[in-house]
Amino acid sequence: MATALTTNHGLTVRDLSSQGRSHRVFGHKSQRTHHLLSDLELAVFLLLEWSRSTQDIREQFPLRLEDTKALALESGIDHPSVRGVLQVMSSDFLVNTTDTSQPKFALQAKYAEALSDARTIEKLELERRYWLQKGVPWWLITEKDIPSVVTQNISWLYPAQRDEIEIDVLVERAAFYQHHFQNDPERSVIEVAKQLDMAYQQPMGQSLLEIRQLLAQRCFLFDILTPVTKLKAGDLQLENIEAMSGALRVSNQ
Repeated sequence: MATALTTNHGLTVRDLSSQGRSHRVFGHKSQRTHHLLSDLELAVFLLLEWSRSTQDIREQFPLRLEDTKALALESGIDHPSVRGVLQVMSSDFLVNTTDTSQPKFALQAKYAEALSDARTIEKLELERRYWLQKGVPWWLITEKDIPSVVTQNISWLYPAQRDEIEIDVLVERAAFYQHHFQNDPERSVIEVAKQLDMAYQQPMGQSLLEIRQLLAQRCFLFDILTPVTKLKAGDLQLENIEAMSGALRVSNQ
């Protein structure tokens, strides 16, 4: 999935500007809201979330300033700074796993075009040396490493993630659709949506829109490697609604 270059998470969406779109996404493994700074980070996060070996994901993980400062001095690379003040570096993800051969690894997600910038490469080299010193595997991921189906699914889900819906409404809708999904698990999600539109005399597409919103908010889990157009009702797993609603309330404060 990745290409190798030879606690407490510290940053949030509000702390950094990003060329990409920012996302606040509930993680079912961590039971908290994750702050992601681009579509690429979201794609990587979802792949990590659906990996059976993933135990915990920490995003925007800060690197010890004392260590990166020493590595910069040792390597002759200028340490990142703003107006003369040294800045804390971070890795996009630090992941804990159940794999005993690789219980922890770090990831940096960069769009391929950014790798043509010499200064970006210097900062990546500092990050690589940091994790090498810690004995933790580190990889660089670009959009070229992400399966196209993941990108397509995210493109379909993203607009619905921005819809402003009361948390109580989401919870109520999740319970409603879960009931119907359980009643007809082999039917496609699209067919279930059409059936409900007709049964409740709603505009065609209304139920699919609401399901899309629920998926975008991670009220239901599904395999991100499965095209959303091919999902069956039984493929959707209801999230722990109580934990999810609590995390969403906290993140919206």
